[in-house]
Amino acid sequence: MSELYFDHAASAPRRDEVTAAMAPWMHGVVGNPSGSHRAARVARRAVEDARDQIAALTGAKPGNVVFTAGGTESCTLAVAGLARAHARRHDAAVIVHSAIEHHAVSDAAAMVAAEDRRVRVRSLGVDDDGVVDLADVSEALAEANVAVLSVMAANNETGVLQPLDAIAAAARAADVVSHADVVAAAPWMDLRTLGAEIDMLSLCAHKIGGPVNAGALILRRDLVLEALTPGGGQEKGRRGGTVDVAAAVGLAEALRLVDEERAAGAAHARALRDRLEAGLLAIADCRVTAQSAARLPGTAHVTFPDVASDELLFLLDQAGVYASAAASCSSGAAVASHVLAAMGMPAERAKGSLRLSFGTETSAEDIEAVIAAVTAAVERLRAESR
Repeated sequence: MSELYFDHAASAPRRDEVTAAMAPWMHGVVGNPSGSHRAARVARRAVEDARDQIAALTGAKPGNVVFTAGGTESCTLAVAGLARAHARRHDAAVIVHSAIEHHAVSDAAAMVAAEDRRVRVRSLGVDDDGVVDLADVSEALAEANVAVLSVMAANNETGVLQPLDAIAAAARAADVVSHADVVAAAPWMDLRTLGAEIDMLSLCAHKIGGPVNAGALILRRDLVLEALTPGGGQEKGRRGGTVDVAAAVGLAEALRLVDEERAAGAAHARALRDRLEAGLLAIADCRVTAQSAARLPGTAHVTFPDVASDELLFLLDQAGVYASAAASCSSGAAVASHVLAAMGMPAERAKGSLRLSFGTETSAEDIEAVIAAVTAAVERLRAESR
């Protein structure tokens, strides 16, 4: 049985070039980049070269690339680190984020609010496509003591894009620090120009073919953050702990590769997505989520009102198709999507959601095979429920 991997939004296949770049730092003597002897200096040079490359590809100064253990930590450091620092200098701090943010953002905001009564969270609603209303953004930013505004570049479940340029402009006008989770957008969007005025970007490696437990918080201007992991003074005091040389190198190499292939890759993926959605729409009562909205080229999100996602995914797995219903979680448990709820999608339709995400290596033949597998699975489930 052939295997069809359509869960890139959860974790993209590791690239051979990334593995090769990391290899020298995966065995033997790997110096501590904070040390002073020759092995440490060699390691530090590798880390700083990676930092330079990531900065050039994200529109930041090298000194403002903060290496982390992944996208979740990057988002948490941005939101919680900024809010804590703001609360120390002011009477209060308000964290504003959209209702469809990844839990890395919303849980970080809730954590800070729970531990400090001076901190409050304000959530921005979205329309039926999952796009924030710019009037609501401006209204929220007019509130006193707003510490940070966080709106993701592209939703990790639906692939819907947000108007980052307008959001950044509103934040700058209100003198509020802005943050964007670009984890889902990174494989497809040019991070040098995407929301060019956004102050902070959160990035991770394994969604772009790099290693897990590797990420970065990109600061596009000098900002005061409270370290969530103190001690050691690494990363200019923004994140304590020895930098993983291999992880930093792997992230930089993965980002370089997606940047090189972005234009051709996006066009290829968009054509495949359109064919995939057309094929799935031939199934009775199938709907493409936010079909008219601007979306990532490599994500197709559909719903079936009379099919349960977990049963559909089980049959697809049996057929060798690896997909998901929504965002991945650590427990693997099926949970209702807060994203679809925020979009106002009825629960009976949301429970039959399916996310198919793919990459530049995906072929037209793969798409046809997935269309056939989903069609067969849905038809079987409907027949069994009669």
